Amino acid sequence: MLRKLYDWTLSMVEHRHALWVLAFVSFIESSVFPIPPDVLMIPMILARPSRAWLIAGVALVASVLGGIAGYAIGAFAFESIGQPILESLGKAERMTEFNTRFNDLGFWAVLAAGVTPFPYKVITIMSGWTGMPLATFITTSILARGIRFFLVALLLWKFGAPIRDFIERRLGLMFTLFVVILAGGFYLVRYL
Repeated sequence: MLRKLYDWTLSMVEHRHALWVLAFVSFIESSVFPIPPDVLMIPMILARPSRAWLIAGVALVASVLGGIAGYAIGAFAFESIGQPILESLGKAERMTEFNTRFNDLGFWAVLAAGVTPFPYKVITIMSGWTGMPLATFITTSILARGIRFFLVALLLWKFGAPIRDFIERRLGLMFTLFVVILAGGFYLVRYL
């Protein structure tokens, strides 16, 4: 089933309403959909590099709005909607432990999930469930998703198709390393 969703998502690149499809996928990916918007973004930008910033902007706005929907699921419908979604992703067993430490990490948790391969939808739902301040969540989501989508757009705009393999296979690892190094730097400054 996941392969069919992936194929459908990829087939929408050529659709005349591809930007609307990207907005839809970006919105629902932030709370329930398993396919990341990059699947659409990358071929859309390669096909029309002059629209790279528009495409990244659409993904950013829709993703943050979808993140707010995920936050609402966690805050108001965790038991009926949020918990089954997290269970389907195999994250249910760690929810209680995660809840106790989550708000201490707040900014960092949302930033890390927004730019790394970790499912952003898990963080959006957990942010609402744990009662993270909405302003912190929205601000960090804009920063994290902006970094992710606009960096992908920049790389594709600047280097075109040759950078595609790097983005698809290694950019998530680079983002993860960046977040670890950044968090480590803050830790060193604070405690040493």
